[in-house]
Amino acid sequence: EPRLPKRKVVLMMGFCGTGYQGMQVNPGAKTIEGDLFAALVAAGAVSKDNADDPKKVGLMRAARTDKGVHAAGQVISLKIIALLAAYLAVAWHMIVEDPNILDKINSHLPDQIRVWGFVRSMNSFHAKNMCDSRIYEYLLPTYVLQSQDVFKAPAMQTDVSAAEGKVYTDVETGAQFVWVPPVPSTPEEMAERRAYRIDEATLARVREALGMYEGTHNFHNYTCGKRATEESAKRFIISFKCSDPFMHQGTEWLSLKVHGQSFMLHQIRKMVSMMVLLVRTGTPLSVIGRSFAHNKINIPKAPGLGLLLEQTVFQSYSRKCQEQHGREPIDFGKYQDAIDEFKRTQIYQRIVAEELQFNK
Repeated sequence: EPRLPKRKVVLMMGFCGTGYQGMQVNPGAKTIEGDLFAALVAAGAVSKDNADDPKKVGLMRAARTDKGVHAAGQVISLKIIALLAAYLAVAWHMIVEDPNILDKINSHLPDQIRVWGFVRSMNSFHAKNMCDSRIYEYLLPTYVLQSQDVFKAPAMQTDVSAAEGKVYTDVETGAQFVWVPPVPSTPEEMAERRAYRIDEATLARVREALGMYEGTHNFHNYTCGKRATEESAKRFIISFKCSDPFMHQGTEWLSLKVHGQSFMLHQIRKMVSMMVLLVRTGTPLSVIGRSFAHNKINIPKAPGLGLLLEQTVFQSYSRKCQEQHGREPIDFGKYQDAIDEFKRTQIYQRIVAEELQFNK
């Protein structure tokens, strides 16, 4: 077959990460990019010659998402066949080969992955490096903030050496631990949780705690394998806000939205977990400030279930595209109605269903 010219484009998409082992292509694993790339090939946007390796078309994502994490406003950059891309920018003065390419791509995708649209990008565009900031949302059932009685764990620290399960060792602290599965909730316990309603004082503590993350801090304790002395451990959090409580399927929830330049592995989940632990135990919130110091603190991760990449922000790049090149900006606004519907039916519903299933 003749070699067809390719053009670099920005692909805007959303997905529900349930059932996937992360976003990035990983041989032998079910990933979002794996299914997306297969759909691009099936729709004819990527040639058969390049169908064996996404690297051949320069596929790059703006933000990484872990196993089970969702996204509403993710950006992918890649090169697609020029004639198919022509309808994206009339200024190219090229023949519109297939104006239905977007529908074709989505027809080859499961309902939990949607492509919102494309825009032509500059050849120098780099989805990760040119992303100004990222906005994440975390859906949190308010009952996790309810104060708890202290109880004896199913396994004591002294039982680790005799444990039947696999023993894990923390590489940084040397502490040993064994995984103990959660104790199933009784119907009475589940009913009590669903009946819980957060009070104003607790909500105020949540907001105060989240506000303490704002600004530039050393987040070495909120990731893994990062030393406090590394400059890359410092991150800038633009805002971390909490919504008013809302009801969904009989349970009260909070929407936590964090806007930052960039995030490290597990950082958001550990930030949420630290806040929950402090609020539910009545521990002074000053612990958050102390966690930015060089001392090592082990912080558990909140479940990935509630985490959602709300939007990747490209303000600087979009402004340059419009002012210097007359090209269309990266703008999720035109797809907002479809995105909101997708979040409601594909993401929020699954988060709630999994939360209820996990706590049965």
